[in-house]
Amino acid sequence: MTQALTKQITFDEFIAWYPENPQRRYELHDGVIVEMPPPTGDHEEVVGFLVEEIVAEYRRLKLPYFIPKTAFVKPLEGKSAYSPDVLLLNRPNLINEPLWKKESTVSSSASIPLVVEVVSTNWRDDYHKKLADYEEMGIPEYWIVDYAALGGRAFIGNPKQPTISVYQLIEGEYQVSQFKGSDRITSPIFPELTLTAEQVFQVGAV
Repeated sequence: MTQALTKQITFDEFIAWYPENPQRRYELHDGVIVEMPPPTGDHEEVVGFLVEEIVAEYRRLKLPYFIPKTAFVKPLEGKSAYSPDVLLLNRPNLINEPLWKKESTVSSSASIPLVVEVVSTNWRDDYHKKLADYEEMGIPEYWIVDYAALGGRAFIGNPKQPTISVYQLIEGEYQVSQFKGSDRITSPIFPELTLTAEQVFQVGAV
């Protein structure tokens, strides 16, 4: 389970506290340091596969994107900072990010074409808190990859089955499309992407 260190702190205090070579991943949720659950091998394989597919696509299209190893997404309001499983950044806009050079932190939706969270035991954060914050920030596209069907039935249906939820920002609100089995994932930012939900899920099942 996700563990929280309950003292309220600011973002600057969080960055100052953050270990130089962390053995675990930490996020800041409303001023509280949260230790993220250790990733499983399946989780890391899914993340790695998605990174490879996304990198191949933006290189093919010659887009000025890259995926950092570790970076934070900081909503402008509140005291939170998230470290997504996959964070796609728009390099030309980083000049407008005052926290990028020293703290590898972005806050502008123009810098963040896509965020991907691969669901683990803290699935409520992905489907509730992060969804709301990414929407409010205006991030154009957000994927929730629930390869182990951990999320609540309200989100992935009953009976539960592995699901990829793609949230697209339309008129300031997220609208979701869901993909299961042999469904081809439809990505607004990468409309020519040829990837099915099952291809992603099989990576975590080998």
